[in-house]
Amino acid sequence: MAAGSEHGLKRIGNFTLPSLQILILDPFTTKLLSTCCKMSDLMAEKITIVEDLYKSREPVPEMKAIYFMTPTSKCVEAFIADFKTKPKYKAAYVYFTDYCPDDLFNNMKLYCAKYIRVCKEINISFMPQEAQVSVQFTKSVLFLVYFVIVRFLFLSKFPHRLCTCLLTEGSFPVIGYSNMDNARILAEMVDNRLARHYELDDSGKKKEKTQAQLLILERGFDPVSPILHELTYQAMAYDLIDIKNDTYKYKSRDGSEKQAKLNEDDMLWVKLRHKHIAEVSEQIPKMLKEISASKKQPDGKITISNLAQMMKKMPAFRKQMTEKTIHLQLAEDCMKHYGENVEKLCKAEQDLAVGSDVDGVKVKDPMRTLLPVLLNPYSKYDKIRAVLLYIFSLSGTTEENLHKLIEHVKIEGEPEFIQNWKELGVPIITTPSFFSRKPTRRDRNQDETYSLSRWTPVIKDVMEDAVENKLDTKEWPHQSECPAAWNGSGAVSARQKHRASTQEDRRTGSRLIIFVIGGISCSEMRCAYEVTKAVKSCEVIIGSSHILTPTILLDDIKALSKGPMESFTIEDEHNI
Repeated sequence: MAAGSEHGLKRIGNFTLPSLQILILDPFTTKLLSTCCKMSDLMAEKITIVEDLYKSREPVPEMKAIYFMTPTSKCVEAFIADFKTKPKYKAAYVYFTDYCPDDLFNNMKLYCAKYIRVCKEINISFMPQEAQVSVQFTKSVLFLVYFVIVRFLFLSKFPHRLCTCLLTEGSFPVIGYSNMDNARILAEMVDNRLARHYELDDSGKKKEKTQAQLLILERGFDPVSPILHELTYQAMAYDLIDIKNDTYKYKSRDGSEKQAKLNEDDMLWVKLRHKHIAEVSEQIPKMLKEISASKKQPDGKITISNLAQMMKKMPAFRKQMTEKTIHLQLAEDCMKHYGENVEKLCKAEQDLAVGSDVDGVKVKDPMRTLLPVLLNPYSKYDKIRAVLLYIFSLSGTTEENLHKLIEHVKIEGEPEFIQNWKELGVPIITTPSFFSRKPTRRDRNQDETYSLSRWTPVIKDVMEDAVENKLDTKEWPHQSECPAAWNGSGAVSARQKHRASTQEDRRTGSRLIIFVIGGISCSEMRCAYEVTKAVKSCEVIIGSSHILTPTILLDDIKALSKGPMESFTIEDEHNI
């Protein structure tokens, strides 16, 4: 996804570039490019200026311009305006993120044909969030997925974006789905679209399915994981700290306001983000001491030669110290919240989620576990999360008990925080005739875990079962027959020469792609890396409509009672 051996523009598409040029971007492609390119990468491709398509720009008639934009009427109109009367640039090299409708293309041809040197669609209408994570939208779209009036209209946009992701990966996967309506509709749409695209390959033969499997799920398959207090670094930080657009804002030791980007460019973040906060808090101070110690002269002598060597290393030294200081501060912020209330909440949450206490004793009365949370002065959101875990543990509760719980949390005026989970297919109210069968979970009693991190996201079970070909076909139907070639577990034939698996081997071998309609949590993202590392022969990639934090999800759930946003149009979809 975001990672790869190529850099710059080559990393995201097949660009044919003129020499010394201007790059013009819209808001979506600006975000897209920032996930996988630095300014130095652009400079290496001889791009000297980067401009905003929508803003007023000075003409540079002696230079050629590259337009990397989404195929919307707003973008195309802005492009035409650059050439319709007096051309701003010598020539235009146009690259669309995906398919450009005929009417927009014809308008471009009508007014700008003599200036267009290249016009290509490069199939990259998704956001590469991390090395093994991609999202279709940058903001929450849960209300659009589950609001019945616009559901089918909006779901029709998913296949296109999901297909661009698969085409970029070079995948023609077998498609399976959880037995839920939205997942089934999306699976059918994606399969049909891919079949049309791959109907004939370059040699005129029908393309065969690749060594890949796509599984489509809905958010309701696991309501527990996205609302638990997680104690791994990334999940904890995004839950407890106000991090927006992957930007952490903090005060330095001298009191000045600073900010840092938490992304793939921060190698320390990549190294630590899936570790438990206890390990992170221990490792960062140790790293700082090691760096400081490495800069001291072993013989204690200060010479001109030693000073010269130290000066040469100062920029790298400062960068290392800055990175580790940022994460020391972030880890301290997380631990502050942990010490205040999260530790106590975690014990109750884990018991409710797992169904047993730390000693393995079954929780016979979940209300006794919940009651201390309701009686303590925790925040409204923390109490809602605990109440929901209580209800999920029972697969629903009575209407009378639900009203009492809503009164305890003091959300009588906004019961939608809890009631609206039914829109995701999660049972909230039970009746005498109601029966709900919980999915069978893998036995992880032998796994080494922290006492307050015993819960394993359901999606990890799904990933492992898929890799081992153990998914129940009744619960996980396929759009087409799963070919014998699929071998996610990487079993090696006796005739094959066995060799160690590397990341590049996995990228050209089996690939499991999980797509969740309605958002994914940080803990579920982590599972893709864990299963890939454990299996070695199969790369697991996870994608979704958007990334969730517990607060975002609860606000989304509450908003499901409202109508669709009147201001939302199909034109806006590239900016959400």
